[in-house]
Amino acid sequence: MKLSDIKNALAQVETVEFILPNGSKVPAHFHVTEVGKVEKHFIDCGGTTRKEARINFQLWEDVDYDHRLAPQKLINIIELSASTLGLTDEEIEVEYQGETIGKYDLEFKDGSFYLLNTKTDCLAKDKCGIPVAKEEKKKVSLASLGGKAEGGCCSPYTGCC
Repeated sequence: MKLSDIKNALAQVETVEFILPNGSKVPAHFHVTEVGKVEKHFIDCGGTTRKEARINFQLWEDVDYDHRLAPQKLINIIELSASTLGLTDEEIEVEYQGETIGKYDLEFKDGSFYLLNTKTDCLAKDKCGIPVAKEEKKKVSLASLGGKAEGGCCSPYTGCC
């Protein structure tokens, strides 16, 4: 989900709700404590230099159980962040405290924002000897492979294996 997508989604809802990958909801009294641009400049395992930029939202909660972040208030926070920091329409990552700080992708559906698990990946599979496109392994019945009939050299308990 990009920055423009979240602003469009916020314009459609009356409340802001985030749902974790396990289906539980981020408590309704959460705060968005940071909106920022995260830039990553790195070299992958194949020696290619790369740059990546994302918009980061940090969700946080405390004991102020009556706090509610209205959609328009979050839009205002996003617009202030965009104008102050020069944010462009990048993908959003969301940080939320679990056992450690988790980083999630974001999706909007059915009036709620869903935090999606993220995964690491090798960006240089071709240089690391990893097949780029996994082929689906074809399932084959062992009986269809032929061989000797029962009692032949490849039958169980014949000692050929």
